[in-house]
Amino acid sequence: MKLIRFRHSKEVHTGVLNDRGVVAVAEINARLGTQVPDDLLAIIQQNAVPQLTGIDDLATIPYNEVIPLLPYDTPPKIWCIGLNYRSHADDIQAVQPEEPGSFMKPASCMFAPEGEIVLPPADVSDDVDAEGELGVIVGRTCRFVPAEHVKDVIFGYTTTLDLTALDVLRKNPRYLTRAKSIDTFFSFGPVVVTADEIRDVDSLEVITEHNEAICSRDFVRNMRARPFELVRYHSDFMTLHSGDLISTGCPKGARIRAGDRVRARIDGIGTLGARVRQGMREPKF
Repeated sequence: MKLIRFRHSKEVHTGVLNDRGVVAVAEINARLGTQVPDDLLAIIQQNAVPQLTGIDDLATIPYNEVIPLLPYDTPPKIWCIGLNYRSHADDIQAVQPEEPGSFMKPASCMFAPEGEIVLPPADVSDDVDAEGELGVIVGRTCRFVPAEHVKDVIFGYTTTLDLTALDVLRKNPRYLTRAKSIDTFFSFGPVVVTADEIRDVDSLEVITEHNEAICSRDFVRNMRARPFELVRYHSDFMTLHSGDLISTGCPKGARIRAGDRVRARIDGIGTLGARVRQGMREPKF
């Protein structure tokens, strides 16, 4: 099943995406007598997807009439994985870590799908790259998950865009969180695909497009730490919660400038695009 949060007629809703368009949760509840929350994060947390069946005959909203939004504005946790592909490590002249090179990002750095990446002033950073990645969404509270049960705790998958201020990172690798947390340095969605739709995660190809050309592409099977292992590994260190997001890494990032377009694409999952503009130092206090 493909889920999406969207704006239509000035109202925000969640719905099921199919070949005909979007079936709004409100329509499903009204026609089928269900009480599914009209909120994608709540659907994940309440395991409400089984109630979203039998909707083939329900009215749809054409996809070109909705504005896709972030699946939810504040993920409980956002984990990202650095240098998970050898090609990315080679691109920035770094050594791949033996264990997952994970770091966290704040929700304050997110921007809407098909929205704007606002580059920071040059004195903050003048060398930014954008990285299309596969995102894994946790479906239930879990800790110390055995490898054979990781599949049971994954809700689904999505596309992500993860940005880095490379010049900040070059100053000191300890500045990773700072280099990754600038405003508009992350997005995910707009589509969330439930795990049962993806038969072989390792066969997915992760593509980053830059100004309508392919910047990089590689298969999930070539990751140093693949998605199931990333979930298992992180559950050893902390409790994972429904809606937690793990962005699994990029084959190679695209250096971006004002006026560019960038897009993450994973066939079978979706696409996530953005425009790039230059920001200014505008004090707010």
